[in-house]
Amino acid sequence: MELSQQATARARSIYRVTIIGSIGNLILVIFKFIAGIVGRSDAMIADAVHSLSDLATDIIVIFFVHISSKPQDKDHDFGHGKYETLATAVIGLILFAVGLGVLWKSAAEVWQWYNGVEIESPGLLALIAALVSIAVKEILYRYTARRGRQLDSQAVIANAWHHRSDALSSIGTTIGIGGAILLGSKWSVLDPLAAIVVSIFIMRTAYRLIKPCIEELTEKSLPENVEKEIQDALIEVMADCHPHNMRTRRIGNKKAVDVHVHMDGDLTVRQSHEVTKIMEERIRALLGPDTFIYIHVEPSKQHITT
Repeated sequence: MELSQQATARARSIYRVTIIGSIGNLILVIFKFIAGIVGRSDAMIADAVHSLSDLATDIIVIFFVHISSKPQDKDHDFGHGKYETLATAVIGLILFAVGLGVLWKSAAEVWQWYNGVEIESPGLLALIAALVSIAVKEILYRYTARRGRQLDSQAVIANAWHHRSDALSSIGTTIGIGGAILLGSKWSVLDPLAAIVVSIFIMRTAYRLIKPCIEELTEKSLPENVEKEIQDALIEVMADCHPHNMRTRRIGNKKAVDVHVHMDGDLTVRQSHEVTKIMEERIRALLGPDTFIYIHVEPSKQHITT
């Protein structure tokens, strides 16, 4: 019951963080579209589309976290944690697609400029919108990333990086728009050139989000240093337990540990059970209270009878 309440409280916190980000994104989307149209800036309109993708990912986070917070049931013995991993992967894929789209559009504009097509210089309103976007998105990034680490939520952290990518996009937009305004229409190509650089950073961020999701979905083990800490915790309980055949993995924001240990063959079942309970407590203190743990007890070699 206590774990279920913790999961519910965690889900509510994630909703709150995401909704705050959604409100910020909605305001920015409207402002950027107006600034892009009135300020005659294709770069700002593209930036608005990027913010619109942030709003879409906020909705994805809310939907998937609601599912991932559900308790175990007969069809999901290990809970629904991997739905959160799936949400993170979806966010990463959307982010990569947005970056690729920015790259394609910007490269096309540079090619047109190279072939003599003049790129219209943007207005001052577009520059103001870009500067406002940088400030707002950086604030949202810092807030969301901090809460994501506190909640140990991959999806929230992924959404934070989406905020940061939008801030980076706005920096590129600011450089391009500012350069075009200050240097004149001959330098309006600075806008798409800056956007190309930013698009590469966006796709790099997307890769950093997608990679751990693939590792989890393909059952990658926990880091070696974490497995070493688990072994040390078991040995602290019983020095000669010789942990072996250890298998670990992540399940959403939870971890799972499967390990074999040696014990004195003369111990009763009750005594062995009490020792394993202490071992489980040590592992949960290390990895979290909702860690899935399976400890298989084997008699130590000197106590095996033939």
